[in-house]
Amino acid sequence: MNTFRVCSRTDTYTVHYITAMAALRTALHGRFIQAFPFSLGSLRFASSFKAADLTVERSVAGKPKPDPATLVFGKQFSDHMLTIYWSEKEGWEVPQVKPFQNLSLHPATSALHYSIELFEGMKAFRGVDNHIRLFRPDLNMERMHRSAVRSCLPLFDKVELLECIRKLVEVDQEWVPYSLDASLYIRPTFIGIEPSLGVSRAAHALLFCILSPVGPYFTTGAFSPVSLLADPSYIRAWRGGVGAYKMGGNYGPTIAVQTEAVRQGCQQVLWLYGEQEEITEVGTMNLFIYWTNEGGEKELLTPPLDGIILPGVTRQSLLDLAREWGEFKVTERTMGMKELLGALNSGKIIEVFGAGTACVVCPVGSLLYKGKTYQIPTMQNGPDLAKRFHKDLTDIQYGRKPSEWAPLAV
Repeated sequence: MNTFRVCSRTDTYTVHYITAMAALRTALHGRFIQAFPFSLGSLRFASSFKAADLTVERSVAGKPKPDPATLVFGKQFSDHMLTIYWSEKEGWEVPQVKPFQNLSLHPATSALHYSIELFEGMKAFRGVDNHIRLFRPDLNMERMHRSAVRSCLPLFDKVELLECIRKLVEVDQEWVPYSLDASLYIRPTFIGIEPSLGVSRAAHALLFCILSPVGPYFTTGAFSPVSLLADPSYIRAWRGGVGAYKMGGNYGPTIAVQTEAVRQGCQQVLWLYGEQEEITEVGTMNLFIYWTNEGGEKELLTPPLDGIILPGVTRQSLLDLAREWGEFKVTERTMGMKELLGALNSGKIIEVFGAGTACVVCPVGSLLYKGKTYQIPTMQNGPDLAKRFHKDLTDIQYGRKPSEWAPLAV
């Protein structure tokens, strides 16, 4: 296996990194991966780029680093980026880390016309020991690979891509904020760049990655409860569609609904689906409900990965932690609005919160549904569980708690 060695560092880096790469090569947990419903056929390309071939062109003059206390999500970018081109005729080109710059695209580029594109969202954290860590990056690479299959984009070696991304983070390591309240957001993106107006598989593609130092996702700060609009006339995704894949087409159409939520005095959207008005996701987060179920048991419930739910890395992490604790029942199943409102009215709901890479854990305080506002007692109940999840995850991410989930990047 080829791994980059960081000069003047101990072998601990290599041990952690090889361990993470070995985990990536094994089968991931079944709850995270879903079987792809049709044959891949000619989509499986035998070759892939190699991280060992990566070249680095350093920026002549670096930009000033922002104050971590003033960061706004996704507005500032580091000095460098990763680019890897592919063509059906030539295959993958050599990966390049080069100065951050604009892309030059043909006006007929297929990503612009037919949304042949996908992306990932992950983070690098500067720990209490000043080491930089990633968080479960194997899950991000697996999800990106699945999205590439669904988008008819060329396949790649997940381990090689992760090592290229790690090298980019190493080059721009000073952009990882010196703060335990901020991080470096990593955005790998994969687009079809076929210069043609035909609706077909792209014969040219570009995989690139950019970095952005970020603070809290919500400007109201961590653990400020959000209010939700639940309107069954709007649908985020449907079974048989692409809701389980991280594609831009899942996000752009939600902006109008989010705007409507704000107009009605809410901050986020609770997405419903079908005649039973199944609860699915909240904004761009996975949803969790902690309640006392009909059997009198404490239970953590989240919608299942049935094709309309994005298999979030934070989602999987909360489920893994909860099952490890073994203190309450953990269930993945559908819940409709009727059941949720009945549980609210009977006082069975303890906490409701969203979970995602950007926000980690976000409590929910109220729900607007068919003109009526329902108060959710999340904050009145601590929120003890949401805070515990947040602490456990951030302890791992910032190195306060050793874990194989957080391999050293630099």
